[in-house]
Amino acid sequence: MSLLQMLEDRSNAACELCTSTTDIRQYNIPPALTETVDNSLLVCANCHDQIEGNTEMDANHWRCLNDSMWSEHVAVQIMAWRMLQRLRGEGWPKDLLDMMYLEDEALALARATGEHKDESEKIIHRDVNGVILENGDSVVLVKDLKVKGSSMVAKQGTPVRNIRLDRENATYIEGKVGPTQIVIITEYVKKL
Repeated sequence: MSLLQMLEDRSNAACELCTSTTDIRQYNIPPALTETVDNSLLVCANCHDQIEGNTEMDANHWRCLNDSMWSEHVAVQIMAWRMLQRLRGEGWPKDLLDMMYLEDEALALARATGEHKDESEKIIHRDVNGVILENGDSVVLVKDLKVKGSSMVAKQGTPVRNIRLDRENATYIEGKVGPTQIVIITEYVKKL
């Protein structure tokens, strides 16, 4: 059974955040590197676009989190927590956050993207030109880099797709160069 089919069975083919059945798609919670049932959920196009920042946040749409935050599925709980954190300035999400409980492991994953931090506290990753980098972006190396602990040299111009940001340090990102997962300093990459 495919991951999408398992998610559809779990959610009755409805958005696991707002219960819409229109234009449903799989969403993998960042910074997950692999797609599993435990780090994925089904979302509608409206929820997806607001999660990704493609459209303006509609606070009233997210009142659905009052129900979905109680889901038995950790992936749904994590996304509900993250969206409530984004909306906490509205007032009512703070009350829901006060009621919400996540296990330590789930809370650590929920905090991995820094949703709970004020804008002044968030770590911002920038490439060599000062362009902001996000999880999942593609970059290209602007210099030959010797990979520590191996004889490999990552050549200038090598693309690195689907990067992951280090949430502790604004100068580090992770990505695959060939089959090898490496840590790269942001001053040596340019966003594609």
